[in-house]
Amino acid sequence: MKQYRILQVHNFYQIPGGEDVVVRNEKRLLEEHGHIVYTYYRSNSELREKGLLGKLFLPLTAIYSFQTAKEVKHLIRENKIDVVHVHNTLTMISPSVFYAAFRCHVPVVQTLHNFRMLCPAGSFFRNNRICEECVAGGLKCAVKHKCYRNSKMQSFVSAAILKVHRILGTYRKVNFICLTEFNRNKLLASEGIVDPSKVYIKPNFTFAEGIEPSNTQEREEYYLFAGRVEALKGVDIAIKAFEKIPDRQLYIAGNGPMMEEMQAYVKEHRIQNVKFLGYLQKEAMTECFYHAKAVIMTSQCYEAFAMTIAEAYSYGVPVIAGRVGNMDGMVKEGVTGVKFEYNSAGDLAKKVMEFEGLDRMTLKENAREFYQKRLRPEDNYRKLMEIYESISEGR
Repeated sequence: MKQYRILQVHNFYQIPGGEDVVVRNEKRLLEEHGHIVYTYYRSNSELREKGLLGKLFLPLTAIYSFQTAKEVKHLIRENKIDVVHVHNTLTMISPSVFYAAFRCHVPVVQTLHNFRMLCPAGSFFRNNRICEECVAGGLKCAVKHKCYRNSKMQSFVSAAILKVHRILGTYRKVNFICLTEFNRNKLLASEGIVDPSKVYIKPNFTFAEGIEPSNTQEREEYYLFAGRVEALKGVDIAIKAFEKIPDRQLYIAGNGPMMEEMQAYVKEHRIQNVKFLGYLQKEAMTECFYHAKAVIMTSQCYEAFAMTIAEAYSYGVPVIAGRVGNMDGMVKEGVTGVKFEYNSAGDLAKKVMEFEGLDRMTLKENAREFYQKRLRPEDNYRKLMEIYESISEGR
C-alpha cells in the first residue's frame, strides 16, 4: 500500500472539543501505519492577540485568508504532499486552504465533524430545541437569531463564509467525509452545495487501550454522564431524571457553561444522588467508564457522531441514549442499551429502571462486539486508505 505524505489541517476552537481528539487519533493512526503526517494547525485563541485592525478585518480573513493560502502552499510544495486532509477551518484558517490545494494540484478532503455546511452554528440547535430553519429559510435566519455564540456579528461571519463559497462553487470541488449515513443524507438534501460523487462515509473511531480498573477502588454502582455541562448536551434532562429515582446514582464527568446553574439546582432541590466530578484526565475518565453501569446520553441535538458512545462501547459499557439523530442509530434497543424520548426526563427515569431489569453482562458483551465490528482503528484505517486512493485517482 502506498505510503502517503499527508498535510493535516485543523483550526482549534478556544474551548477544546471532541474534534481535537479525533484529529490526534487520526494522526496517530496514520503514523503507526508508516505514513508521514505534516500539520498546519491554527487556533481561535489567536484572536486575543489581534489588534483592533486585525479584528476589523476578521470577517474578510475568515472568508479568505491570504496568510493561510501562502503558508499551506509552501507546506505542500516543500514537503511534496500527496493529500491535504482538512478537519476544521473556522475561523483563522478559512476555506482558502482549499484553494491552496487546488493551485498545487493536490487532492483535498474535509471531514465534516458537525453540520456547519448547512447551519452556521454547526449544531441544528436553537433555543433548546432542534432547528433547521437555515436549510429552508436561508442563512440569514442564523444572523437574525444570533445562532453562533449568541452574537449577531459572529453569526454573520459564519453565514457569510458559507454564502460566499457556495456562490463561488468552492464546496463542489472539495471531497468530503461524513461520519454517518444520516449526516450524508442531511448534506445532500440541500442540492447544489456539494458534488454527491465526492462525498464519502467514514465514522470516527477510538483506541481501546484504557488502563485496567484499580484493584483498590471498590466497584461503584452509578450511571455516567460524560460531556460538556451545557444545554446542547441535555445535562439538565439527566439531572431531572435522576431526581425522580433517588436510589440510583448519577456521576457527571465534565465542565461547561451550565455547571454553576446545575450545581445550584442540585443543592436547591436537595438531590443527594448526583455527583459532579468536573473535567477528568484520560486515566481518571477510563476508571469512570469501567465502573459505570451505563453511560447516559441526553444530547438535545443530532450529534454529528457520538464519540462518547464509541468510547463507552470500547470499554464494554452499555448506553442509555435519546431517540434522536445519530444516537438513535448507534444504540440497539435491548442489545447495546436502551433508548428514551430524547427531551423527556420522565421517560429517561423510566428507561433507567427498565435497564435495571436487563442482563447487564450480555449488554456489555454486545457493546464490546459493536465496537469490534464497527469502530476499531484497523477498520477505520482501511476506509481512510480507500478514500485517499479514490480522491488521488480523481485528481
